[in-house]
Amino acid sequence: MKTKFASILLIPMALSLSACGETWGERALTGGGIGAGTGLAIGALAGWPLVGPALVGAAVGAGIGAATAPEKGSSK
Repeated sequence: MKTKFASILLIPMALSLSACGETWGERALTGGGIGAGTGLAIGALAGWPLVGPALVGAAVGAGIGAATAPEKGSSK
């Protein structure tokens, strides 16, 4: 029951925030936030300590957000 409830809340929230930011810094920041929240949720559902998964999620999310930032000269 907890897993279904968390999924119902987290998936739409993550999808709505996934395209936030146009610059490298904005994408890294929002990606880090999404990653931290996802890591925290996974850690809580799995019964792990919460700090480690949140930090790993934040680092991975920030890296992916920064890597997927649009180039300055792109047409978007």
